[in-house]
Amino acid sequence: MGKSGDKQMTALSLPVTGPEETVMQKLLAPLSVLLLILSSPAFAGPQDWQGEWPRTDFTRTSVDYGEILSGGPPKDGIPPIDDPKFQPVSKVEGLADSEPVITFDHNGDARAYPLRVMIWHEIVNDVVGDLPVTVTYCPLCNSGIVFDRNLDGRVLDFGTTGKLRNSDLVMYDRQTESWWQQFLGEGIVGQMTGKRLTMLASRFESFARFRDRFPDGRVLVPRDLRQRDYGTNPYAGYDTAERPFLYAGPLPAEIAPLKRVVIVAGEAWSLDLLQDRREIRRGDLLIRWEAGQNSALDTAEIARGRDVGNVTVQRRVGDHWQDVVHDLTFAFVFTAFYPEGRLNHLP
Repeated sequence: MGKSGDKQMTALSLPVTGPEETVMQKLLAPLSVLLLILSSPAFAGPQDWQGEWPRTDFTRTSVDYGEILSGGPPKDGIPPIDDPKFQPVSKVEGLADSEPVITFDHNGDARAYPLRVMIWHEIVNDVVGDLPVTVTYCPLCNSGIVFDRNLDGRVLDFGTTGKLRNSDLVMYDRQTESWWQQFLGEGIVGQMTGKRLTMLASRFESFARFRDRFPDGRVLVPRDLRQRDYGTNPYAGYDTAERPFLYAGPLPAEIAPLKRVVIVAGEAWSLDLLQDRREIRRGDLLIRWEAGQNSALDTAEIARGRDVGNVTVQRRVGDHWQDVVHDLTFAFVFTAFYPEGRLNHLP
């Protein structure tokens, strides 16, 4: 293997002990496919993908195809949820108060999407308060983003390609089978190349905080508990690893690549800095941190993950505070997608 292959092997070398071994083996088994690709003379490209993607226009792209890697699973091998099932917060069982959920509310309809479910499906195509949305979560980037599915007069719905770029989920829309970068909400391959989905303000927060804010809210639950090992983390130990998986790009010089950062409009603040100060003001922008939410990417059981806290990002609008679109992700992701961006951190 050349240098890039060596980097990938380093990224995969997480310690595996005890009960976490079986869980990590689930992750590493499909990744062995990637190692075969990396050891071959050239990376896969459109000529290798066309059979699985006959409707995708590979003559149109905004990225170098060499940056797109297989994550192991095939198209929709990580199955999106298209007909989500919800329960009222008062009836939800087995979800710890401190467990992380992605939350979104619109027109009085408030919903929570637990990471214990999202980590196994990554995409939920939903309608919230009459608004078609797709709720996405990329575990390798810890990036949870909600998008409006309306674009150019039609409603899109999304699946997983099984591909990654900068270690980030590459989605596809079923209408044109164009490929989309989840972190940016941008079409990068096919007919939709250059198009942008609208990001909607959402939160990562603990289940208890969502329940307190929305006592009549609803929570995504699996239709079949036997389908996946819900509540477990197949990436145990990932957010304390030295390097990210399946990533050979530039790393941040200032802080460890898997340190969490809060990104707002192309500027980032490290979670360590936010934890130290508890709140940061930038003009009319207010970023706050409070304890009480598990990391989903720490221990094999999500409910036992270390406390990484709750982050809110708001802007004053008139006499009230309004949630602002932001992302809570890793430092390497900010470096990859905002190479000229400003990263504020502790000295």
